[in-house]
Amino acid sequence: MEFTIKSREREEIINLTEEIEKIVGENADENSQACLVYVPHATCAIIVNENYDKAVCEDILTYLKKQIPEGIWKHDCIDNNADAHIKASIIGPGQIVPIEKERLQLGRWQNIALAEFDGPRKRKIIIKIL
Repeated sequence: MEFTIKSREREEIINLTEEIEKIVGENADENSQACLVYVPHATCAIIVNENYDKAVCEDILTYLKKQIPEGIWKHDCIDNNADAHIKASIIGPGQIVPIEKERLQLGRWQNIALAEFDGPRKRKIIIKIL
């Protein structure tokens, strides 16, 4: 299963939890153990973290911008997005969330989100129920 999402900013964190919960609710069964969330892109990532307080997302992006600035990398002479590749590589393209009784087992404040580092772009999100 998959869906697409369009980012609006070069860097942003977009909550995907509601859409993924819907997919899990419609497709998981009593044998389902986990949900894989994966993006087949090299300049964005999937995170599990708090999304209730938007400051958490802003802090994550601010930290990454400070640690991995734009415009100083060899690949920048080609696409000017080397920082996005590095950030996405560090965080990773996927997450696995346990399923129990056909529901995601996220913590109280946890959400699943796309971390966009090279937007705005249209991104494919792949969901596999395991």
